[in-house]
Amino acid sequence: MHLAQLRLRDFRNYARLDVDLTPGFHLLLGGNAQGKTNILEAIYLLATLRSFRGVGGAQMIRHDHRGYFVGATVVGEGTHAVKMYWSPKERRLTLNGDPVRRLGDYLGVLRVVVFCTEDLQLVKGAAGQRRRFLNLLLAQTHPAYLTMLQRYARAVRSRNALLRQRPLDETALESFSREVVGTGTEITRLRHELIPRISPLARLAYRRISNDAEELKLEYRPSVRADFAAELARVRTRELNYRTTLVGPHRDDLDLTLDRKPASQFGSEGQKRSLAVALKMAQAEYVTGLRGAPPILLIDDVMGELDAKRRAGLLPLLERSHQASGQVFMTCTEENWPHELGRRLQRWEVVSGTLNRVADGAAAPA
Repeated sequence: MHLAQLRLRDFRNYARLDVDLTPGFHLLLGGNAQGKTNILEAIYLLATLRSFRGVGGAQMIRHDHRGYFVGATVVGEGTHAVKMYWSPKERRLTLNGDPVRRLGDYLGVLRVVVFCTEDLQLVKGAAGQRRRFLNLLLAQTHPAYLTMLQRYARAVRSRNALLRQRPLDETALESFSREVVGTGTEITRLRHELIPRISPLARLAYRRISNDAEELKLEYRPSVRADFAAELARVRTRELNYRTTLVGPHRDDLDLTLDRKPASQFGSEGQKRSLAVALKMAQAEYVTGLRGAPPILLIDDVMGELDAKRRAGLLPLLERSHQASGQVFMTCTEENWPHELGRRLQRWEVVSGTLNRVADGAAAPA
């Protein structure tokens, strides 16, 4: 899978960009605030319909403009044209010229894994960060998961609205409770099945990055430990007091421990960063194993934050992507780009929202 073309209009600091791309390793070089990360953000947006920076659509519109456009030609299982337009008043998403009606039919056309500074929140942040990690991985690999998750979220919102009403509509509450239990039970089952599949991959990746320093363990921590309907009945009085749904997959967590100690509390900054990278490596390996082809890797200045030993642990993943004719985009400054990657890459210079190919030490227009 790879991007054959990327087009941007009024996206971040890009007024206009049209660039043809090939499989392989693409190194985006430039100073700070020139637009390197914006390229990765646009690719991630096309794949997941959200920014890995955690911002909304308005923040991605070029200053003083009405909306942005992001488009791409994706070569994978066939060739697909993807186009996205976003403004406060209008949103359009098309696949091969047809409007996308169901997100479940769209997600998976372009598969990516991003490595970025924000990944530290997988270790340091709230449980919602880790749930999003599980949700994205399951959405990339299980066709029905996203639809199921959306149904569950709608049912929880409706149930919470009823819990805030007085007098309480018991019949309606029971109806939404059944929907919450049905979809929630299936979501929990799929998450339970996922963890033992990605745990060995994450442990191996962490050993490579940390040079066998600590033993990593992943453990799924569902808020529902037994029968979901019985759990809801047990907390009924508390729910009426708090006026919200207190148990279910929306309150699950993923425990991350190093040598049996919570990584968020006892891990050093280096250990947390290594753990975050290991989780993303596991995601990439898992998707590759299921789909038979590597996802596009987006690496946002992460190599510059790792020492030589830790960078070496990431290189096998990049090498496998290269051997499978995959595609990798990495941002660096001229000073910190990892020379151990060798010369099997295409270098691009990013300056003030322009992208120029670097050939034989000189910049040439893309």
